[in-house]
Amino acid sequence: MVKLRETVVEGLCAAGGNASAMAVDVSSESSVTELLTNIEQQHGRLDIPVHSAGVGIERPFLETSLQDWQRIIDIDLSGTFLCCQAAARLMLKNNYGRIVTIASTAGVRGGFRRAAYGAAKGGVIALTKVMAVELAPLGITVNALAPGAIETELVAKMHSEETRRIYTNGIPMSRYGTPAETAAAALFLAGEQAAYVNGHVLAVDGGFLGAGLMDPEEQAAKAEKHR
Repeated sequence: MVKLRETVVEGLCAAGGNASAMAVDVSSESSVTELLTNIEQQHGRLDIPVHSAGVGIERPFLETSLQDWQRIIDIDLSGTFLCCQAAARLMLKNNYGRIVTIASTAGVRGGFRRAAYGAAKGGVIALTKVMAVELAPLGITVNALAPGAIETELVAKMHSEETRRIYTNGIPMSRYGTPAETAAAALFLAGEQAAYVNGHVLAVDGGFLGAGLMDPEEQAAKAEKHR
C-alpha cells in the first residue's frame, strides 16, 4: 500500500501536479481530523473531496456476524460521515465545494450476500442526500456515484466466479466496468458542468439498475462473445 501511494504521488507530480499522500483510518475521528489539518496546512483550502475508502464482504445474511457488520458500517458508512463532515467544515471557509461519495448499486437494490455492504452503501446514499440539502445554501454540492460491477481489487476479492457470471448476465452491456469509466463520472460531478447537479446518485453500471426482464440466452451469447 505504501508503494502504491508513492507511485500515485510520483505520477501526479510528473504530470505537473502538486501531490502528497497520507495513511488515514477513516473510521477514526482523530485520524480524519489529522488529515484535514494536514490538507489545510499544505494547501490552504479544500475544494473537491472524493470519498472512496471502503471494504466489502460477500456473505449470506444468516451467516453475517456482528463483527462483520460493524467493520463494514464503521469503514464504509461512518468513514463517509467523518470524512465528509470534516471536509465540509474546511470548505465552508470559501463557501465552495464539490463532494463526491462512492455508493454502490448494492445500496439501491437488494443483492444476495450483501447484507452489511448493501446496508452501508444504502446509508451512504441517504447521507449524501441529507448533506446535499443542508450544504447547498453554503455553496457546496454533494452527489454520489453508484458503481456496479467494476474491475477493482475489492471486486476481485469479493466476486466469486458464480457472482461474476450472475452479474454479467444481468448487465445489458455484458461486461464489468473499468476504474477509468468510474473516474470519468466522478470528474463530471466534481466539475463546473455539474454545478446544478445536487443530491443525485449517478449509476455507473452498464445498465444494471435500469434492466428489467432480459432474454437469458441472448445475454449468455453476448457474454460468451466478449470473453
